[in-house]
Amino acid sequence: MATIYISIGSNQNAEQQIRYGVKRLHEMFSALQLSSVYESEAVGFDGDNFLNLVAKAKTQLTVSQVDQAFKRIETAAGRRRDVPKFSDRTLDIDLLLYDDLVCAKPIKLPRGEILKHAFVLLPLAEISPELKHPVSNLSYQDLWHQFDKKEQQKLWSIDFDWQGPNFKGAQ
Repeated sequence: MATIYISIGSNQNAEQQIRYGVKRLHEMFSALQLSSVYESEAVGFDGDNFLNLVAKAKTQLTVSQVDQAFKRIETAAGRRRDVPKFSDRTLDIDLLLYDDLVCAKPIKLPRGEILKHAFVLLPLAEISPELKHPVSNLSYQDLWHQFDKKEQQKLWSIDFDWQGPNFKGAQ
């Protein structure tokens, strides 16, 4: 079984979309470990604030199978693929890590956003502080301490209502 880390984010009907995404992931992987939910300003464009978190799970699926499953969940949530990369998102689910695999295909792992965006690195460091990045060999806690926090100053943990309508999932 591989240990995977998943980034989950939304800025359109974000609370409902986050609940939906986590519920669907829970159906796929059963046991999920979730970080806190963080709110941040949109990065790279003007838009509503995002909600983001990271989940940890175990799977027997391949990288490609996991990636395709995430795309199906996003599509079911109304995700459009004909919009610019930096734009509003109904639901964005990305595979960040698959064990300590380093690869360029079928997707790039570890995901580059880990080292570039506070809204990915902070929740990852929260749930697995001692885990080491497979390329830098630094722990996520150390990477967070070294992260230039001026790049994204407006990031804060929120109290998230997991008991929204019809939610049955992790937590």
